[in-house]
Amino acid sequence: MELRTDLAIEAREIAGEEVGGVDFKEYRENGLEISRLTVKTQRAGQLLHKEKGTYITIELPPLTDNFTNTDKRLQTIGCEIRRLLPVNGLVLVCGLGNVEITPDALGPKTSAQVLATRHITGELARATGLDKLRPVAVLTTGVTGQTGIETGEYLLSIVKKIKPTAIIAVDALASRRLERLGCTLQICDTGISPGAGVGNHRTKINSDTMGIPVIAVGVPTVVDAATMASDLLNIQNENDANNLKEQLSPNGRKMVVTPKEIDLLIDRASRLISMSVNFALHKGLELEDIAMLV
Repeated sequence: MELRTDLAIEAREIAGEEVGGVDFKEYRENGLEISRLTVKTQRAGQLLHKEKGTYITIELPPLTDNFTNTDKRLQTIGCEIRRLLPVNGLVLVCGLGNVEITPDALGPKTSAQVLATRHITGELARATGLDKLRPVAVLTTGVTGQTGIETGEYLLSIVKKIKPTAIIAVDALASRRLERLGCTLQICDTGISPGAGVGNHRTKINSDTMGIPVIAVGVPTVVDAATMASDLLNIQNENDANNLKEQLSPNGRKMVVTPKEIDLLIDRASRLISMSVNFALHKGLELEDIAMLV
């Protein structure tokens, strides 16, 4: 039985820590535990079920604990995002997901708090003192069930029109462990496959499909029920795993588990990511300045 997870650090745990073709480094900064996993070969990617690239995992205090807009940890996260971005040029920030479904609302709620600056130019920019800000465009894609348009198709049409140098895609993720929900942030340069965490695969959004770098940022908000049960019961037999999967997928409906305080988790995770993204994009601004502008 495949254990479903969007987190590269968990994929490494499942495949075994001795997988070749992978660089793994751990360090600590501003009280945050950070790991950097680089998948270097096609073989390693197949074993981990991950694309070649860099995956940064940041262990957070529970996002039900409050933090301030000037928390130095936001700078640390912002710097990790900034390292994966081109130095100059327009960046498109997109919030993926369905705002009507709380565990899937991370992307839309994050993008609503990102500072859009592409339209601030010329005399307006100079008069407001914002002429040194990086150009940023922001959008919320919705989901195919709402729009009838694949998220990848939607983004590609925007990319062709406004020609950004990179995309930052924010989306809710799935974990294999309950203790990681709301306590883990993943940043990667391999893009994202919308809906993959709950088994609803769509067109991938990455450098191959978009033609520009795609940085994906997310926090796990759900655990696949079958994956969680298999982990807790330590099921190894394939028949037992399939029986369990059938029991937890009544009438073919896949079940997921999310914390009861998911509303609070989404609100605070979206604020943390949006402030970190704003800091990553605008080198000339301090966190205090960003808090006043958004």
